[in-house]
Amino acid sequence: MADKKRYERPVINKHYSGLMNKFGSRPTTAPKTEIDGVPVNDLVKQFGSPLYVFSEKQIRNNQRNALRIFKTRYPKVQFAWSYKTNYLNAICNIFHQEGSWAEVVSEFEYDKARKLGIKGEHIIFNGPDKSREALLKAIKEKAKIHIDHFDELYDIIELTQETNLKAQVAIRVNLDVGVYPKWDRFGFNYENGEATQALKRIMMNKNLQLIGLHTHIGTYMMTAEAYRIAASKLASLARFLKDEYDTIVNYIDMGGGFASHNTLIGQYLPAEEVVPSMEQFAEAIASGLYELNFKVDEMPTLILETGRALIDDTGYIISTVLANKRLSTGRRALVIDAGVNLLFTGFWYKHSINPAQDSGVNIEDTTIFGPLCMNIDVIRETINFPSLKKGDRVVIDYTGAYNNTQWMQFINMRPNVVMVMEDSTVELIRKSENLDYMLNREILPDKLK
Repeated sequence: MADKKRYERPVINKHYSGLMNKFGSRPTTAPKTEIDGVPVNDLVKQFGSPLYVFSEKQIRNNQRNALRIFKTRYPKVQFAWSYKTNYLNAICNIFHQEGSWAEVVSEFEYDKARKLGIKGEHIIFNGPDKSREALLKAIKEKAKIHIDHFDELYDIIELTQETNLKAQVAIRVNLDVGVYPKWDRFGFNYENGEATQALKRIMMNKNLQLIGLHTHIGTYMMTAEAYRIAASKLASLARFLKDEYDTIVNYIDMGGGFASHNTLIGQYLPAEEVVPSMEQFAEAIASGLYELNFKVDEMPTLILETGRALIDDTGYIISTVLANKRLSTGRRALVIDAGVNLLFTGFWYKHSINPAQDSGVNIEDTTIFGPLCMNIDVIRETINFPSLKKGDRVVIDYTGAYNNTQWMQFINMRPNVVMVMEDSTVELIRKSENLDYMLNREILPDKLK
């Protein structure tokens, strides 16, 4: 027996002759019925809803493509996976298998990388919060410590004196690249001479080996020129070290911050039309580094801590429609079972959302809410969307960056996370949480029992 066709109520739409308006032609929403060849409904039947899904193939393709783009413009390139962007073990290990080091910003992330088998020498330790215990661990294991402030520098000096160990260090530099507000809360400032002062103090200490220079100019950067300026200024610091101390740094770390193709809230044009391409970022950075004019064997390695641009488009959230509503304004609203506790990036991105089944042609301005009892639980404030019924599925795209590190156990527990492998099999990479998991860390005093 054939499936019963979906009923759609008759609707009268006003049409205008002449040129298209600024919003273009009539919007259409194509269904997304599968992810890497695996049907969405099959994924939900096996692993439940809501559900995070990652594509192994897309992660590997992104990393290989980025490496190819940079190495054809600057031959000495090393990527370091940004753990804070997504530190699920399966995700990290794909990047490590593709040759990436680990870039961490806390002792927790450092220990996570070590448990995954990453040697200290292949860990870049960033961030303003490094305890003395964490610093000592990093010194002993020969990690690359990127010093964020003078107090951290003093701690390292004291630790190396107490233990008679040598520390491999770099400094993080903040600088004016013409993008405002400036990211000057991290590292030593270039323009006021603070960075040069930090370098001088390091060079005067026999227990500190200066191996690199580092900057991270911002996040979701929409100009490649800013990276050229930053690379040029770090190149000038590298020349200073060679001229004054006959020291050649092993690497220049340009951080991350490259924009993905997620469109920001308030951005008029879609991201793919306005953000620079990976090729443009690579051209800008390479041109800045080539200002060094060092001998070929003296040119530093370029390190990149790219996060969101490599992982954002590899992740999806599958969600189920809980209810249809009409708001007081008459606007249609959908309630789905994935809230902002699972989609933290929904606060600044206009995520692409598609139905996972054929939903007809009737498109209507819609607000999509999550299931949380909080008024801020809005997945999309406004989207042209077809009519869906309770139990239908939707797929939210470009959710790979930050959502699995900023998600919250709020009202609902965190769901399963799966990965579609290159051979189209599906692997569970993080189990959903249950009440026992939630209560495991709680202690109830006897008086309150």
